[in-house]
Amino acid sequence: MIRKIFLILIFAITPLSILASPQMPDFIIYKKDTIATYNLILEKYLQKKDTANTNTLFGLSFRGNSSFNCWRGYQAIYKIENDSLFIVDIINCGELINRKIDKTQSLEKLKSIFGEKLKNDRVHIDWFEGILNFPRTNEVLRWDGVFYKIFEKEKLITISNGVVLKTEDVSNYIDDPKRKNRKDQKKISDIFFKKLKKEKWQDKSGADCGSKYLVTIDSNGNVSKVRMAYTDKEIEEFFKKDELDFCTSKILNALKSLKFDIIKDKGKPISEEIYIQIFLNTNGKIENWTN
Repeated sequence: MIRKIFLILIFAITPLSILASPQMPDFIIYKKDTIATYNLILEKYLQKKDTANTNTLFGLSFRGNSSFNCWRGYQAIYKIENDSLFIVDIINCGELINRKIDKTQSLEKLKSIFGEKLKNDRVHIDWFEGILNFPRTNEVLRWDGVFYKIFEKEKLITISNGVVLKTEDVSNYIDDPKRKNRKDQKKISDIFFKKLKKEKWQDKSGADCGSKYLVTIDSNGNVSKVRMAYTDKEIEEFFKKDELDFCTSKILNALKSLKFDIIKDKGKPISEEIYIQIFLNTNGKIENWTN
């Protein structure tokens, strides 16, 4: 691949998470604890109800006056009581930190959104179907850089029509001594390069595999796919198909013997793509340019 093109495209796939700020979570009162939760229950409800105005949602500050780490302009507080899920407060960003919630303002917001559904200063979230999860430990396995987090140990609460059906504790990481450790996502590219350096990268065809790639580790912990980390338009414009096929196949063949620990989300195994960047020197040696 042409090195000039390679360098021109160096910023082509900057993750959105780098351009965004970490966001404040909502909270759920469960038994005697108030715990951060990364489930946007109220947000999804508001988006369905108010599609005409993207700046204000039922009088709530949505973007205009919101801070970088609270773009919604509010935080919601939920509560599980008598096997039912309720929303009990809508507060200003960071208000809970000072432990001084303006209940009058919170009730006004709840009433403006839910009207007659507000009963006894709370609203039964009868629209929610799915799994509500929150951490049992502080160890984060994965984070999108903005909001959503996967914790190693979580509590899952299965809810239907706002009623609790099942509660369970899960571990989202299977540590197998026969497999490669996968907890630290940043270190996985180093494991890849340890394998890739053993390969011969000077090809008779003159293929230059110095580029950016996304390597898929599937839900079983196996390396199953390699693709270029560019848009289809960029690939079509700047790369030859035979060279692209050669490089992605070579990388896959070099890495497919690796077996990694299994990561789960809400107790179910997941796949993920790992970003790597290769630089090929004229002597045929590769360098790890992964940021």
